[in-house]
Amino acid sequence: MNKNKSISPITGKEYIIPDVCDLKNIKQFLSDNAKRKTVVIQGLGFVGTVMSLVVANSNECEYAVIGLDQATAESYWKIGDINKGLMPIISSDPLVNQYFRKTKNRKNFFATHDIQSFSEAEIIIVDINLDVTKIRDIDGNLKTFSVPMESFRSAMRSIGQTCRPDVLVLVETTVPPGTCRKLIYPIITEEIIKRGLPTKNFLLGHSYERVMPGPNYINSIKNFYRVYSGIDDKSADAVEEFLKTIISTDEYPLTRLKTTESTEMAKVLENSYRAMNISFINEWSRFAEKSGVDLYEVIDAIRQRPTHANLMYPGIGVGGYCLTKDPLMASWAAKEFYEISSGLKMSEDAIENNDHMPRYCYDFVMRIFAGYIPKIRKIGLLGVAYGPGIGDTRFSPVEDFYSRLSAGDYEIFCHDPYLDFWPEVGIKVQSSIKEFLNNNYDVLIITTAHNDYIEQDSIYDLICYDDSPPLIIDTVGLLEIKKLPSHYELNKNFHVLGVG
Repeated sequence: MNKNKSISPITGKEYIIPDVCDLKNIKQFLSDNAKRKTVVIQGLGFVGTVMSLVVANSNECEYAVIGLDQATAESYWKIGDINKGLMPIISSDPLVNQYFRKTKNRKNFFATHDIQSFSEAEIIIVDINLDVTKIRDIDGNLKTFSVPMESFRSAMRSIGQTCRPDVLVLVETTVPPGTCRKLIYPIITEEIIKRGLPTKNFLLGHSYERVMPGPNYINSIKNFYRVYSGIDDKSADAVEEFLKTIISTDEYPLTRLKTTESTEMAKVLENSYRAMNISFINEWSRFAEKSGVDLYEVIDAIRQRPTHANLMYPGIGVGGYCLTKDPLMASWAAKEFYEISSGLKMSEDAIENNDHMPRYCYDFVMRIFAGYIPKIRKIGLLGVAYGPGIGDTRFSPVEDFYSRLSAGDYEIFCHDPYLDFWPEVGIKVQSSIKEFLNNNYDVLIITTAHNDYIEQDSIYDLICYDDSPPLIIDTVGLLEIKKLPSHYELNKNFHVLGVG
């Protein structure tokens, strides 16, 4: 990638990365929005961009929203697209584009790379990435892991070097429990003191996002429950006052916890619980296959009991930005911040088990291929996103599965209704299901449970290779055998992961 240019994977537009400040444009934007309260959102990813839209469309307060991201080849295109009036995220939620159009009409959403925008903010919302680095051995097993904090520390320092001394900093980023009190607060207050300014009015709060980038993208912020806290009571009060202007708190009351450590733990515990639930059922899917049991049928029966209604289905693996790392983040905090030498072993094991699911899925598919005649050559993958209804491929389990298939003697084609390009793999993706299924495949493998595949232009209707129907392998339990054309037979030319 050219380091002087940033190309939008959504629109294909090319932007020259500036090497100068953007203060003139920031001042003009603020002048045009002089009567509005200024909010800067640090990070224009899947959380920050849509959080910006929700804040800019508040019905309770007039906000001027500045979205801030880095002037790099990987990030600057989002700034360029937003300021050109183009939404940098493809979503199945129609409200995303509706909210974006409203911000264009209101002219109250602007994007920049210039950290001087912090100096104008009454509220700064932190929505930047904080990753976990996994170190594996030659067999792919997890040896160790760490949470590299250097970039995050630098980002917090940039706030302290430029912010108003009475700013409210609201952290939405998922962080190791203890980060606000042990890292963020000391860094920002130190930088404010260096500038010769008082720190008594600096406010710091934490309220983690529960963003779901699918059909309920906007409502997962606006119409959903929130947990929040502050570094002190004054900070917590300020967070509450702000959240009430963007969230429907009459229907979805806020939950206030005593400390920032509590809300930080709440987020990683939520995701650790879900990751362990998935890990648990993946283990049972192998048992079901060996014992000749349809695990989906079993789970549906168990789900009739209200206390077990959230039992997960098996699948190809866990993806996305949260469940693949958050349990490790909690374990890292236990060791680094609180000197618990053992960490959180069960949480670590859940991540390890989930990370191996694409490999297990690949082995499952290879066993089917080995006994199938004619020999498999042409493969169609249905879905590359990490989850249904979204165009997000970050840490998608399909990537590992695809890389294993690619090492074989196969011709592989990929489809996803929400993507035209798969950035991690660097290949084009077909988004029209009709055109995609116009190709004669030896096998179709369903790798993401997009409802699109069983609704309009469904696979049931479009599979019509009467002479030589393709083998179908469903790794996510999306299809029903009774709805497929009559020539499909379970465990003959239709196979489902988790069904023995």
